[in-house]
Parts: sequence; C-alpha cells; structure tokens
Amino acid sequence: MEKSEIKGFIAKRVAKELKDGDVVNLGIGLPTLVPNYLPEGVKVTLQSENGIVGTGTVTDENKDPLYVTDAGGAPAAVAPGGAFIDSCSSFGLIRGGHVDATILGGLEVDEEGSLSNWIIPGKKVPGMGGAMDLLVGAKNVIVAMEHTAKGNPKILKKCRLPYTAVHCITKIITEMAVINVTDKGLELVEYNPEFTVEQIQAATEATLIVSPDLKPMC
Repeated sequence: MEKSEIKGFIAKRVAKELKDGDVVNLGIGLPTLVPNYLPEGVKVTLQSENGIVGTGTVTDENKDPLYVTDAGGAPAAVAPGGAFIDSCSSFGLIRGGHVDATILGGLEVDEEGSLSNWIIPGKKVPGMGGAMDLLVGAKNVIVAMEHTAKGNPKILKKCRLPYTAVHCITKIITEMAVINVTDKGLELVEYNPEFTVEQIQAATEATLIVSPDLKPMC
C-alpha cells in the first residue's frame, strides 16, 4: 500500500463503525478524515470538547482561525443547528457518557487496551487536552493509527510512553487490521488482504488472537 493511501484507507474503515445519530468526538490528525467517508444515510453529530456541538465542514468562506477553532486549535465551523456551549457543559457531556464514540490517534496501544497518545518525553507537546476524559467517558473508544512507526510495532504488550488512560480501548483500526480489545486479549477480526496474518503478527509485539470468523477488511 502506498504511504499516501494509508490515512484514507484507515479513515474509510473507521467510518463504518459509526451509526446514524451517533454523537462523535474526533481527535486531531487522521480521525478528522473520518466524516469524509461516512456511509450513505449515516449522519452523526460531531462534538468538540472545547465547546462545539455540531461541528461542520470548514470552507474558505466560513474559516475564521481567530475566533472558531476545534480542540486542537485548528480552524473549525459549526453545522446548521449546531451550538456553542461552555467548557463545563462540554465535559459534562463527555464524563456523563453521552458521547457514543471517540476516535483518537495513538503513539502506542497495548494488549490491556491502554493508550499512550499525548507525549513523547523530551519533546514539546500542546498537552493531553480532553483525551483522558474521552477515553473513560465515551461508550466506544476507537484508536485509528498506522500499524507501525518507522518499522517498529505500536501495538505492544505494555505501553512504554506515559499513559493517557488505561483499560479503555474497544477497537484498534490500522492499515493492516481491525482488532477488538477483549478480556482475553487482542482479537484479530479483519485483515487487509495485502498482508498475511503472519505479517500482521510480525508487525505486532502483542500476541494476537485470531478470530474464527476472521474476514478481509472492506
């Protein structure tokens, strides 16, 4: 798979996890591509933890980088019917379990369903933001990321970087596979036909449990 195709491939597969009417929070980077691939008939309400309910599509006409931004500081827009709310109310939605799904990127995940995605020690970062709250407050936590970094596994037996939250992930989606986080470990449920199961395991430090119903990603 060409490097330029990876993010779109992952985002398109993630979009199939969302249901019509879901309230969804998107992390920065790759997750912001997911709305471009929503199946026909599926409409979701995008929530930004800095206080937007009903985030819309940014265009040259409505882009206002000074006054309307998402939680990552990028220009944002509000869809028709959307609203601005204060930060306390926004986090009340998240902590109260009213967000159906959050989609986040990851630096590392592990077989216990824990995630490290906010800091590499020694490098300047903007901070954890609302990720910790989203990981424990959202009903479904989907990590959308590339399977490896410079050839090194990102799906580990145990995260080595500082945690964002532990035992929180429900599903991992990469360009190689779809993996469910279960009480027994990481279950490989879908694979990219460009890779064999053996290649996927070789790119994964954690031991994968191959589902008896394993099927190709589509």
